[in-house]
Amino acid sequence: MANSIALAEKFLPILDEIYKRASLTAALDALTKPVDFGGANEVKIFKTSMVGLGNYGRNTGYPVGDVTGTWETIQLTKERGREFNIDRMDNEETLGMAFGTLVGEFMRTQVVPEVDATRFAAWADGAGLEVDTPAVLNANTVLQAIDAANAEMDAAEVPQDGRLLYVSDSVWSLLKSAVTRSLANETTADRRIFTLDGIPVRMVPQTRFKTEITLNAGSSSSAGGFAPAVGAQDINFLLLHPTARDQATKLALPKVFDPDTNQDMDAWKFQFRLYHDTWVYENKAEGIYLHMKPGESA
Repeated sequence: MANSIALAEKFLPILDEIYKRASLTAALDALTKPVDFGGANEVKIFKTSMVGLGNYGRNTGYPVGDVTGTWETIQLTKERGREFNIDRMDNEETLGMAFGTLVGEFMRTQVVPEVDATRFAAWADGAGLEVDTPAVLNANTVLQAIDAANAEMDAAEVPQDGRLLYVSDSVWSLLKSAVTRSLANETTADRRIFTLDGIPVRMVPQTRFKTEITLNAGSSSSAGGFAPAVGAQDINFLLLHPTARDQATKLALPKVFDPDTNQDMDAWKFQFRLYHDTWVYENKAEGIYLHMKPGESA
């Protein structure tokens, strides 16, 4: 049992490092408001609205105004998991590489893309602003489209500071062509766009950037993961103010059992369970602007 604990302690930091390096949305964890789900799977958030100023009357005094308060329910809905077994001899004959490679590749190629895709789709669904008439972007129109998104947010009085711009891989390429540069005698050129008008830019692979996804139930050993939902559209870009959304991970638990502890078979066993969700606040939905490709792209 001691060997099993030691191995788990060795693998846990590696799992965390792989997730943080590969994820495109994990950086927002630090900007997430603390949400205590406790022993439940939902919390309630108090929303308020009130009327503006009115004329003060010297004879009548203060004008009475209405104030309302409602409760918004936030519920975790994504509960995912998977188990793998690597035969003791298979692992020994590959000098321990079989199990170590499995863990790292599973987190990098399966867990991280699914979590990112889940969040992007939820943000797109909850966006309070979006392009009126989706059109195919090109190098001549991409900057205009992003300017229009910022203008709509400005009109909605969304704070300028803190905005983030997530762009698809194809839009990333368009930006490199749209932004002009002057080169003198430089021997190297870096055309990557990391900041646009003071807004950090993050490139997202199109496979993770859909307006809607379907999570496979994974009921068989050869099926699982996620896929674009029927009718989903490719996202060109999302302009986001982090305060418009929140995300919570109640449980992200990897378990490692050595062959002597594993009671099912003579193999290393890896189990991973993830209980998480993300949501958009109704009163702050205008802090997300969605621009998608026209037509169905699923």
